[in-house]
Amino acid sequence: MNYAIVEASGRQFWVETGRFYDFNHLELNPGDKIALTRVLLVNKDGNITVGQPCLEGAKVEATVLGHLRSKKVTVYKMRPKKKTRRKQGHRDNLTRIIVDSISLNGTSL
Repeated sequence: MNYAIVEASGRQFWVETGRFYDFNHLELNPGDKIALTRVLLVNKDGNITVGQPCLEGAKVEATVLGHLRSKKVTVYKMRPKKKTRRKQGHRDNLTRIIVDSISLNGTSL
């Protein structure tokens, strides 16, 4: 199984070729190509390469599928015995991408 661990939008993702992932909102249009160069780890058929902190020459290429919003998160705060209640909710804006290829030093995995 070939995979990589990349850092994008302030989070780390375990990515595989052909799968889609939801990142925090990126200012890109659907259909745009994106190259993720902050690759922390690459596994190629059991041979693991770890960066310090990132791998030089490693790249993950992906395509933007579209933009969506996450499920609603509801925050409810209540102060007991005070009749104070506050209910608030929000939804995050996300960007869905599909991973096209993972490459290490010019060779595709």
